[in-house]
Amino acid sequence: MGAVNIWNAIEVAESHTSDIPSSSLTIDHSLSPSDMKPRIVELCKDLFKKWSNLDESHFSVERVSGGITNLLLKVSVVEKNGNIVNITVRLYGPNTEYVINRERELQAIPYLSAAGFGAKLLGIFANGMVQSFIDARTLAPPDMREPKLAAEIAKQLRKFHQVDIPGSKEPQLWNDIFKFYGKASNLNFDDFEEQKKYETISFKEIISEIIELKELTGCLDAPVVYAHNDLLSGNLMLNDDEERLYIIDFEYGSYSYRGFDIGNHFNEYAGYDCDYSLCPNKDEQYHFFRHYLDPERPEEFAEHEISQLSCF
Repeated sequence: MGAVNIWNAIEVAESHTSDIPSSSLTIDHSLSPSDMKPRIVELCKDLFKKWSNLDESHFSVERVSGGITNLLLKVSVVEKNGNIVNITVRLYGPNTEYVINRERELQAIPYLSAAGFGAKLLGIFANGMVQSFIDARTLAPPDMREPKLAAEIAKQLRKFHQVDIPGSKEPQLWNDIFKFYGKASNLNFDDFEEQKKYETISFKEIISEIIELKELTGCLDAPVVYAHNDLLSGNLMLNDDEERLYIIDFEYGSYSYRGFDIGNHFNEYAGYDCDYSLCPNKDEQYHFFRHYLDPERPEEFAEHEISQLSCF
């Protein structure tokens, strides 16, 4: 992300959370955690003045996870009184500004955090953020179809959709899709074989289908909510001891169609190998819908009411 854009995003976040510290420092995403450590220590001291007099031996850094858009690091700090504080340093992946609106993300985080979602935002720096550490395990795709967990995901997603984020309530789904299309349809690869494969894609056919789907969506009076838009297993965490589920990472969050958010979650049952035979069957979908509609009385809904939700 360009310097101007990231600092615009930081200003937006600070306007809503004036107590969130910020730093102009950057962390090289390509380094190993051990090689990153000196810079991360410097960042922590810059953001959190209470640690400014601690030497490097008080800090430890380990990789938690890493994907296309994020690298997560657990940083443990031993304070002078012996107290251990764990935080998460989240590094944005290179070139993620092509697909992620960081300004929109940072605007939403304080409101979602106040509603109990995700980790608490502790600090912002030039290519990432610092958040509280969530002591929980990341779910795997098969976990999401376990009935008890599916019911809890539905319950939490209902609450997520009820959070009011200030600003325009216009659905952003098609704006984002057209933005992605614009980027994807104008790529060039240095590798000849990759370029050759790329040129087999019919972007004319793709844009025609996108426009047709957009027109069909316009025929539905679909409810618009603040949607997560990326509810895959990697963005769900569970503390088994406390039986507490966490929805995390709001990079793709925006106002969008409720049905898209639920449908996209079902799509994620296919896992990283995209085995769509694993997508939930009708009974599994209806189990989810019942607990989404009313977590306290999920069995009280008639099938026609469930069917109506499945259309939107």
